[in-house]
Amino acid sequence: MKWNILAKSNVQSKKLKIVDSLLENRGISSKKDREEFLNPPFPDFKLDSRKAVTRIRRAVKKKEPIVVYGDYDADGICATAIMWEALNKLGAKVLPFIPSREKEGYGLSVDGIDTILADKKHAGTKLIIAVDSGIVAHKAVDYAAKKKIDVIILDHHEKPKKLPKAYAIIHTPKLCAAGVAYFMARAMGLEDNLLELAAIATITDLLPLVGINRSIVKFGLEALQRTPRVGLRALFDVAGINSIGTYEIGYIVGPRLNASGRIESALTALRLLCTNDSSKARELAKILNDTNKDRQTMTADMSDHAKLKALSVKRDEDRILVIDHESYHQGVIGLVAGKLVEEYYLPAIVIAKADGVSKASARSIAGFNIIEAIRACDKLLINAGGHPMAAGFSIETARIEEFKIAISEYARKQITDDLLERNLRVDMELPLDQVTMELYQEITKMAPFGLGNPEPVFASTVAVENIRTVGQDGKHLKLVVSGLDAIAFNMGGWLPKLKVGDSIRIAYSISLDTFNFNHKLQLKVKDLRVSPFS
Repeated sequence: MKWNILAKSNVQSKKLKIVDSLLENRGISSKKDREEFLNPPFPDFKLDSRKAVTRIRRAVKKKEPIVVYGDYDADGICATAIMWEALNKLGAKVLPFIPSREKEGYGLSVDGIDTILADKKHAGTKLIIAVDSGIVAHKAVDYAAKKKIDVIILDHHEKPKKLPKAYAIIHTPKLCAAGVAYFMARAMGLEDNLLELAAIATITDLLPLVGINRSIVKFGLEALQRTPRVGLRALFDVAGINSIGTYEIGYIVGPRLNASGRIESALTALRLLCTNDSSKARELAKILNDTNKDRQTMTADMSDHAKLKALSVKRDEDRILVIDHESYHQGVIGLVAGKLVEEYYLPAIVIAKADGVSKASARSIAGFNIIEAIRACDKLLINAGGHPMAAGFSIETARIEEFKIAISEYARKQITDDLLERNLRVDMELPLDQVTMELYQEITKMAPFGLGNPEPVFASTVAVENIRTVGQDGKHLKLVVSGLDAIAFNMGGWLPKLKVGDSIRIAYSISLDTFNFNHKLQLKVKDLRVSPFS
């Protein structure tokens, strides 16, 4: 990787305020901005929600049946839970609906509305509140109007040039869908125990943790530490979580909530979030945990298959991976696309091939807007939606080869050589004697870390004092460098290249190792270089 070192100040000076430099690297320089960043205010965000709130209150007063139409990822599930709970507390006649990935597909759809209308428990539905989708659902909104159903859309995905003719649209790309739902609930005068769900969704949907999202996550994590939700507590227990941070939500909780919607029914995760029954919560948490294990196995098998197919791609020529197969499960193709990006550092599109219509999911690299690329080929597609870094679409199976040619031509024009170079963001050079517990404690004040506020990374020249591999098949590298423990995950292959006494350069973050109740500093190595340094 190429190291982009942001601050090249004279770090040898003991007067250097390291945290000040870290904040400047994040665009925070004024005293006011620094204070707000380190001590963010309780989240407050104004939505243009008057029309939507008025319609909802009318539905509540008239006891009109309302459906909260959600989505099957963690953001959509949390947004559905927020809106259902808020409306339920208002006394609304409301039920949630999350489409089946296989039957109704992604987002607000005609098929989804037909499923609702065919179900006796949704009889007489007059209002649909679509969360985490709907911003491109022209046909579905028009169909709902024919059925005398008003539609309110709460979405954050990239806007199309033309918006659906919904009763009201509340859209902002600054928040995740659960964030929009949370502030809608606030606009209706409700808030209790909802912020924690917005925090989970903000983290799992990879929103930049700055500004309003930093406030949501900071206060949401605090709420999660004492959550009264028996479902979340059961999930924490079955997953072995003791403390709650962005890592635990992003890599442990999020995948378990997502797993149900990927290969089973997302209603399992929704029920877990909303249940008040401790026994039921434990049962649902175990189901989600087991489903996630199945998802992991499925993802690994499909990723291995996709990587083999990708070997024929000529990186310098094609500049994008488009992999399709009949055996792929549409619930995990997004994860497989992510694995391909990690392996080859190319934008990747994985298609679950089927009779008639196929489903695709895409992941991108920094600097290449994948949803723009896909929409440049929209004449070949049935529908498409998403973000600059992740998107999805449907396509007639007969047009897949035509799409491959079109998207490859677009990628060749847009993706330059420099975009294909992996970059590691390094905050500054740092003599290792400045890595102290005091520095670590100052850095923790900058949390929560995530997209937009990455965990600080430093670069140092160090002496190798001990080296070995740990983990299954020697997967990880364990070092002692200049008196400090260091761990380099998935870098066990470096062992034959290093020896005690070597002087090496490492890029690393600073963490606290609490194993066996021994609280000591540990360096988490992101990359390393041997002499000659470059």
